[in-house]
Amino acid sequence: MLRKTAVLATGVAAVGLALTPLSGLASSHREAPLIAGDPTADNTDLYAFVSPDKPDTVTIIANWFPFENPNGGPNFYPWGPGAHYDINIDNVGDAHAHLTYRWTFASHYKSPNTFLYDTGPVDSLDSPNLNFTQTYTLELIDSSGKSTTLISNGKAAPSFTGVASMPNYRALRDQAITPLPGGGSTYAGQADDPFFVDLRVFDLLFGTNLKEVGTDTLAGYNVNTIALQVPKSALATGGDANANPVIGIWSTTERPSTAVLDAKGNRTESGAYVQVSRLGSPLVNEVVVPVGAKDLYNASQPANDGQFLAGVTDPEVPKLIQKIYNIPAPTTPRNDLVSVFLTGVDGLTSPKLNADKGAHAAPAEELRLNMAIAPAASPNRLGVLAKDNAGFPNGRRLTDDVVDIELQALEGILLPTHPAAVTTLGDGVNADEQAFETSFPYLALPNASLPAQKASQPAASPAALPAKTSGSGGGVNGGWVAVAGVGGALLAGLLVFAATRRRTA
Repeated sequence: MLRKTAVLATGVAAVGLALTPLSGLASSHREAPLIAGDPTADNTDLYAFVSPDKPDTVTIIANWFPFENPNGGPNFYPWGPGAHYDINIDNVGDAHAHLTYRWTFASHYKSPNTFLYDTGPVDSLDSPNLNFTQTYTLELIDSSGKSTTLISNGKAAPSFTGVASMPNYRALRDQAITPLPGGGSTYAGQADDPFFVDLRVFDLLFGTNLKEVGTDTLAGYNVNTIALQVPKSALATGGDANANPVIGIWSTTERPSTAVLDAKGNRTESGAYVQVSRLGSPLVNEVVVPVGAKDLYNASQPANDGQFLAGVTDPEVPKLIQKIYNIPAPTTPRNDLVSVFLTGVDGLTSPKLNADKGAHAAPAEELRLNMAIAPAASPNRLGVLAKDNAGFPNGRRLTDDVVDIELQALEGILLPTHPAAVTTLGDGVNADEQAFETSFPYLALPNASLPAQKASQPAASPAALPAKTSGSGGGVNGGWVAVAGVGGALLAGLLVFAATRRRTA
């Protein structure tokens, strides 16, 4: 077990050091017992933001299939044929899906008489050398159950099998970006995993070795991604994103309830579809829902999320930090967290902002986005905590450091009083190893190989955070506050700590 630190009075710099590893939690990567055995259906992350280069649209990115090693042939990483990959939109605030975008994939082989994924260099999605291909149907389902087919036989980009086989993967990705009727686009294919975190925390909280924290252990891995960009008017109740700006979003996967293998190993699925995976805000199923309820959460609907209220008002993480590091957990019940995880933040993401008099604030675990907040000219990784109201928990951008944000929230940064050290908490991984792109689908291209373990990187000093991020807008009522400045002694201690952790790449 990790050595316990002394109480805050003995030195806040030491506290900042000791707490760093506790935040290394994966965002829905193998987060529940059952879904860990079904990676093709496993939601890993969900993102939603007003498109920075097309601010009249919203981009939603949903990822599946964690820990895709780029060299994982010969079958690589297909979408599950026949499964439903859904992005659900609650534009009323009643915890029910009023719009569902559904992708259903089919698999195709040009030749079953080879073990190869591609039989020669692939320069297009129609290349005769691309042996394995997948197509999809995209439907839009309304609250009445009516389904409209938006795309038939859409082409998914393949897994990136390497530069010898696919010397220009960008061209393949560009070909897989498909326009939607009524405006917008969608992409289905592979990408670099955009989530950044130090996952080695699961090795007994690093034991007693804190010298190597700050390594992005997802660096080099890929994910399967579905990206959707649509006009705001397509998502808002009544088509008016100014009057009804707040939407709630979650992604799910459904499979047929029965699967049978014949004597040749062919799989046949039948029966009613059942939900096997679900994701809204990051880290909820990991650190809010206890292990005995994780599979239940994946199978449940947001309308039933009142059953998980105890995990929000009496969270486990602060108790763990208190037990190991003697830092007092905030007093319960934690009503400050209810708005973050269940009802939306008043004045920013609460459905009550919608002009629709039927809008509710039903407790529901959804990633909530206020479409009326313009993109930030200079996004801050700490989002609303740094007064960048275009960032998490107002939706989630690719660059938002949700690990640090949520840990600080769990430790009480939303409360009227909290220890200054709370503003220093983080896992030392502040950005993805690849730069994100400036146009749809914004994700970095998939990796061709896993890198060597990267050097540790220091966490950003709280003193470097701007008082207000240029380009962010909107007011926040109740709870979400700017990161407070820290004293000279704390800053000096953090600088010394950062220097000891810095490694050359």
